[in-house]
Amino acid sequence: MQIENILNELKDRTPALMGHKHFKRSSVLIPLVEVAGESHILFEVRSKNLRTQPGDVCFPGGRVDQKDKHPTDTAIRETTEELGISEEDVSEIIPLDYIVNDLGRIIYPFIGKLKTVESIKPNPDEVDHIFTVPLSFFLENTPKKYKVHLEIKPEDNFPYHLIVGGEDYEWHIRTMEELFYQYDNKTIWGLTAKILTHFISLIDTKKDH
Repeated sequence: MQIENILNELKDRTPALMGHKHFKRSSVLIPLVEVAGESHILFEVRSKNLRTQPGDVCFPGGRVDQKDKHPTDTAIRETTEELGISEEDVSEIIPLDYIVNDLGRIIYPFIGKLKTVESIKPNPDEVDHIFTVPLSFFLENTPKKYKVHLEIKPEDNFPYHLIVGGEDYEWHIRTMEELFYQYDNKTIWGLTAKILTHFISLIDTKKDH
């Protein structure tokens, strides 16, 4: 193939995340709700019957479906299904920064407003119960941080003979940070805490960003 042909083939292409077609995509919604005249964030506690992360605290959300035209549609659909509310009960949906992780997932977080807590009827197949936390708590308290060291272990037939250093190759050991909030005997951590911390950083004008 001639160089000119290659350049003509690619010149109008729009860059995207490499390998994005093979990534699993999910959306979550940070639900804001007014409780006794104060702004609160609503959380779910996952049903203990779920196969993954039973009993964990999370935001409403789930996998992007083929029928969803946009990740926003996923956030709305999952929120209404899990909380037993209508689409009219969810408004003012705004996207936050999305997340790409090494497990082959893209997560699209959104912020949105719920009309009321009283109308919520959680789906027991997915949600054990819900609770709210005053937004002021997260503005006044920073999460505790803990490091997790990830081990690199090549498979048995890894071709060491093809790389400089062979079996003595110095892999860069990776460390990831996990965040923890604790409120009223509830632990908020993992991806939920990371998304929450990102949201708080966007609205906390007392901090330098």
